Amino acid sequence: MERESDIYDKIEKIVDQDSRYKVAAYAFVLLALNFTLAKFDKRRHVTGRELLHGIREFGIQQYGPMTKTVFNYWGVTTTRDFGEIVFSLVEHKLLGKTEEDKIEDFVEVYDFEEEFERKYRW
Repeated sequence: MERESDIYDKIEKIVDQDSRYKVAAYAFVLLALNFTLAKFDKRRHVTGRELLHGIREFGIQQYGPMTKTVFNYWGVTTTRDFGEIVFSLVEHKLLGKTEEDKIEDFVEVYDFEEEFERKYRW
């Protein structure tokens, strides 16, 4: 198992190569994955859609009504952006994937304004 500092160093290298998203967005995806995995009885592969639903729930839990604003600050404005982050983490060996996993799994799964603003329960 990699140390947190090693993971952070790898994420910083990713951001140095591709500055579309902030370091915090990558770290959040890893935390959201653990949050999502904790919902299952046993450890197993998480699909893109499952991860996106976990990201939505974890984001609201962490940032409440500021979720969309925080995601936007990180450079994340659509669910596909989370897919780009996931596949970058896969490419840098911080996450794994199956043959069935594809970036299209992350495209237009939900709308940020709808989920994080209109549906938000104050």
